[in-house]
Amino acid sequence: MNKKLKTILGIGAVLFLVVASVVYVKFFSSNTKFSKEELFVEIPTGSNYEDVKKIISPYVNGLSGFELMANLRSYDDNVKPGRFLLTKGMGNFAIVASLRRNVPVKLAFNNQERLENLCVRISSQIEPDTTKLLATFRDPKFLEENQFTKDNVIAMFIPNSYEFYWNTSAEKFRDKMLKEYKKFWTLERLTKAKRLGLTPVQVITLASIVHKETVKKSERPVVAKVYLNRLEQGMLLQADPTVIYAVKSRDNDFDQVIKRVLYADLTISSPYNTYVNLGLPPGPIAMPDIDAIDAVLSPDDNDYIYFCASVEKFGYHEFASTYAQHQVNAKKYADWLNSTGTNR
Repeated sequence: MNKKLKTILGIGAVLFLVVASVVYVKFFSSNTKFSKEELFVEIPTGSNYEDVKKIISPYVNGLSGFELMANLRSYDDNVKPGRFLLTKGMGNFAIVASLRRNVPVKLAFNNQERLENLCVRISSQIEPDTTKLLATFRDPKFLEENQFTKDNVIAMFIPNSYEFYWNTSAEKFRDKMLKEYKKFWTLERLTKAKRLGLTPVQVITLASIVHKETVKKSERPVVAKVYLNRLEQGMLLQADPTVIYAVKSRDNDFDQVIKRVLYADLTISSPYNTYVNLGLPPGPIAMPDIDAIDAVLSPDDNDYIYFCASVEKFGYHEFASTYAQHQVNAKKYADWLNSTGTNR
C-alpha cells in the first residue's frame, strides 16, 4: 500500500507541476511583442470585447491565453473605455489587470491663437475630436449662461497642466475648464480688475496683446500700463499684434510668420484692427499665460503712451511719453528693419 500510495503521490506531483507550468505559461509568462519598455493603448467609448481584442492584437504574441484570462476574470463582460498602460514582458494576468486601470492624461495647452487651434491641441490628448470640442465650446446656451461669446470664449482656458481621463467627454472637459476659470478669478483678482474698470474677459483680452508684445516678464507690467493709459485717454490702442491677427484671419492662415507690419495692413477692415477700432478687440488674440494676466492686473506706474522694439537691447522695448520721442525711437527701429532686409 505504501508503494502504491507513493506512486500515486508521485504521479499527482508530476501532474501538479505540469498543470502549474501550463498555468504559469498561459497566465504569467510574457505575452507582449513590442520592443518599447511601455506603451499606452486607448479603448474608445462604446467598445466591446471584440474591439479590445483587435486593439491589443498587434501588441501580444497570442490571443488565446489572453482570452482565457479575460474569461476567468470576467473582463470580457466588463470592458471599460480609457487609456491603459502595457509594459514589456507582461503576462496575460497583468495585461487584463492593466486594462482595468484607466491612466489619466496630463493635459497641457498654451500659446494657442484661436479656439480652433486649441481644439486641435486638446483632441490630440483626449478622446473627443476637434469638431465635437468646437461645437461644445460654442454651444449658444453655454455661452449665454456664462456670459461668453464665440469670439471670447477662449478666455475661459487658463494655460496650465491638468489631469483628465482620456475618455473624458467634451462637455465634462468644458465644464472642468469653466470651474478652473472661476477658481482662477479669486476675489483679489476680481477686485483688481474692477479697479481698472475691466471685466475678467477684457483683462485676458488685453493680456493676450501684452503677451504677444513681449516675452520679457519684467516688461509686461510696463507694456500693460501703456495700453491702460491709452484706454483711459480714449486713444486707439494701435497694437501691432492685433493687426497681425487680423491679417492671419483674413488670409485664413495662422501658420504664416509676420515679422513686419506694413502700412497697408493698418487699414485692414477687421474688428481686431486696433488702428481703426477704438477700444479692445472682441476677444483675445491668443491665449495669454498667467504672468501676462497678472501684469495687466498689477501694472507698472508710468505715463508712457508709446513704445517700439529696441535696436540697442534686442528683445526689449523703448518707451516714450511724447510722440516726438516715439518718432525718434520708431525711426531707429524702421532703419534697422530696412538694413536687415525684413520686408514682412
